[in-house]
Amino acid sequence: QVQLVESGGGSVQVGESLSLSCAASGNTGSINAMGWYRRAPGTQRDLIASITTRGIKNYGQSVSGRFAISRDNAKATIHLQMNNLTPEDTAVYYCSAKEWGDYSESVGYWGRGTQVTVSS
Repeated sequence: QVQLVESGGGSVQVGESLSLSCAASGNTGSINAMGWYRRAPGTQRDLIASITTRGIKNYGQSVSGRFAISRDNAKATIHLQMNNLTPEDTAVYYCSAKEWGDYSESVGYWGRGTQVTVSS
């Protein structure tokens, strides 16, 4: 059992930066990978980036090098640094976690999401 809590969302203007955090709790020792997804209005949830506890990163195609994922395994926390934000980045951002031994392509756990709104 893992719980995920996102923080750091909010409203920013075009070109600004924002940093999101996701803290895992519960059976955090079971976590192999964590990641960030987002869902814009009327769209499917899309992968932004993921990172394993060993530091292997995978980025979705939509971020165009503007976002960076990082981790703090001791705190069971991941971060997402988002730079040069545009209105297209407006979405609900979700934290995810996958456990060791789970080889399915689906995500095991989701946070409740945090809203990011980018305005002109």
